[in-house]
Amino acid sequence: MPALPTFPITTLAVRPLPDAVIDQIGHDARSAYVERFWLGILGPSATWLLRRLVDALEAAPEGFDLDLALIATELGLGTRSGQNSPFVRTMQRCARFGVVAMVGTTEMQVRRKLPPLTQYQIDRLPPHLQEEHRRWTASARAHPSPDERREHARGLALSLLADGEDVATAERLLHGRAVHPAMAHEAVAWAVAHGGVTQRLTAGDRPPTAA
Repeated sequence: MPALPTFPITTLAVRPLPDAVIDQIGHDARSAYVERFWLGILGPSATWLLRRLVDALEAAPEGFDLDLALIATELGLGTRSGQNSPFVRTMQRCARFGVVAMVGTTEMQVRRKLPPLTQYQIDRLPPHLQEEHRRWTASARAHPSPDERREHARGLALSLLADGEDVATAERLLHGRAVHPAMAHEAVAWAVAHGGVTQRLTAGDRPPTAA
């Protein structure tokens, strides 16, 4: 892992860390899932730092400059410098679990969503949280929220377009998977705009071949 910045370096460039899979299936860093199940893994300081960074990225999606001394003070971590300072240890913990990635010593990329816990991580939770996680997962599968249904539809749309389906066929296949027509249309439009996939013509829309 690259060396982490220490004071008296005053600012650090913060940028989003895109991940096509986790951005679709993951949990917002400020969500109840992260607070309930990731907290004991990341630790409170790292969790709060991540929440603050994601809040700021929501306001400035392209990135921003982070005042290191200010954020450390706001989180109650003090302004002491050095690799063993509480704030630098907090950043190291975030990096160790992959929720941030350092680019040299001047830039930090931040995940806006965290993945579901792995089975290894679940097994390290206290027994009552393991059971709660099992119930949470079962309930989420049976009763997805509107946001979860939309994210799932978008993920399916990305996969269908990447597999070579045209826009009309992708929408029709989403209908066949019980996705509401309006949501299917939005999901395919989003996939075309964000997935790096050029919109394909349907057979009926193709121009006639020159004789």
